[in-house]
Amino acid sequence: MTTLSLISGTPRLLSLPSLHTLSSLPKPLPSSLHRRRLLRPRRTIASQSVEESVLLVNPASTSEVRGEGVGMVEYDWEQEWYPLYLSRNVPDDAPLGLTVFDRQLVLYRDGEGVIRCHENRCPHRLAKLSEGQLVDGRLECLYHGWQFDGEGKCVRIPQLSAGAKIPLQACVRTYEVKDSQGVIWVWMSHKTPPKPDKLPWFENFARPGFQDVSTTHELPYDHSILLENLMDPAHIPISHDRTDWTAKREDAQPLRFEVTERSGRGFAGWWGKESEPAPLNFLRFEAPCVLQNNREIVGKNGEKDYFSGLFLCTPSGQGKSLLIVRFGSTRRSPLAKFFPMWYFHQNASKVFEQDMGFLSSQNEALMRERVPVKQLYLNLKSSDTWVAEYRKWMDKVGHGMPYHFGHNTVSPPKEPAVVEHAPAGLIAGVSASSPAKGGIGSMYAPNLANRYFRHVIHCKECSTTLKSFQSWKDVLSVVALVSTTLAILVSGRQWKTLLVVTATLCLAGAYACFKAIELNTTNFIRAHRRL
Repeated sequence: MTTLSLISGTPRLLSLPSLHTLSSLPKPLPSSLHRRRLLRPRRTIASQSVEESVLLVNPASTSEVRGEGVGMVEYDWEQEWYPLYLSRNVPDDAPLGLTVFDRQLVLYRDGEGVIRCHENRCPHRLAKLSEGQLVDGRLECLYHGWQFDGEGKCVRIPQLSAGAKIPLQACVRTYEVKDSQGVIWVWMSHKTPPKPDKLPWFENFARPGFQDVSTTHELPYDHSILLENLMDPAHIPISHDRTDWTAKREDAQPLRFEVTERSGRGFAGWWGKESEPAPLNFLRFEAPCVLQNNREIVGKNGEKDYFSGLFLCTPSGQGKSLLIVRFGSTRRSPLAKFFPMWYFHQNASKVFEQDMGFLSSQNEALMRERVPVKQLYLNLKSSDTWVAEYRKWMDKVGHGMPYHFGHNTVSPPKEPAVVEHAPAGLIAGVSASSPAKGGIGSMYAPNLANRYFRHVIHCKECSTTLKSFQSWKDVLSVVALVSTTLAILVSGRQWKTLLVVTATLCLAGAYACFKAIELNTTNFIRAHRRL
């Protein structure tokens, strides 16, 4: 049940998906495949070699060759459902601060256990409500103690004179949220009522016997960079070589892509190894930030098994994204039940750590260059078709986003990102009381190069496991110390031997707990494989 087995298209413990069929590959790529800032000379389509036109992803139309209109469609980023969090990980006793593009939200459970979402700003003096607390199911701002109910209405102001009424404008803006298939979704528009038909539904996850492993990761690069990475199976054998048994660099090879659908809502198609008779994996990208990889396997007796890799990529600000990953299948390896769930979470974290350096630098380059990606990328037909399709989709809808980097068009952020140096809300509470190391500025400042801040604080299971390892380490260390002391004091050989063995075993156990804690609380450093 591994991350790479699904992304790479090799069905193992969990695996990759499928569905429909057919259509044509995109045609030859635009003339301006030059790297402007890297001193690549401009080239026209006429000067593009025959060999290059065969290798590179092609323009979708003659108008694209000439750099003309890209068929823009009506789009408003606010009129969409965005994935916020796994419902099982929403805290029961504290508010949670989250962001969609530049909108700051606070998520919490009220006294009835109902999930509520407000603007993360107190109407009094703009303090973040996510830094507050829950009092009898009400959200309290810890600056002056104003309290708000689930509808955003202010119900208590401690400083108000006796008999005075709470001002009507003392309320917070609320957002509609839905819990669907274990994920909390938020509708971002206040101008248009929520549209239930836009709320994603994933057929495989509703099938009888379907089981999944779901994790959350906070990542230091834009959600468009993240989506590119997730729809790029060609990088897996190289970037994730030997991370598990499905990824080997000697397996890097050309791939085949067949685009079957294109619309203002996204695109879909089949992909697989060029050496296979037909592509077996079906990929679908759907606005605003949902990516699926599906595969269907038919057994000898005609019984079907379904495998899915689902990626929900929330834009959480410039250069930041929050990713919910769900790998699942109707067939699970018998060996999987012998491994604790946190083991699979660690494996998933390792995969994203291996890509982090590349993607962060790619994000910096896009922000610095501020040009369409066709001037920067050299997309190959045999590896990068989905990346090109995604950037061309952004050409259609980017005008309705806060910012975008399309294939032919670009609209960079109008204002630089605001960097918050102080940890806030749930992050502050957890980071101030836990043994995380390697933070920026201080020992406990959030640092996304650290697995603890990138995943553990967003996962109840891993947080609980980490606390258990810490407790066991402390207990075993004390028992080892006491056993060592008694071994020195006692005179009987049998007792002395027993105490020494006990101390040795306890020290070994404490060391194992220490390594498990270290795995989750230190910065990732990639160990390059020298060939």
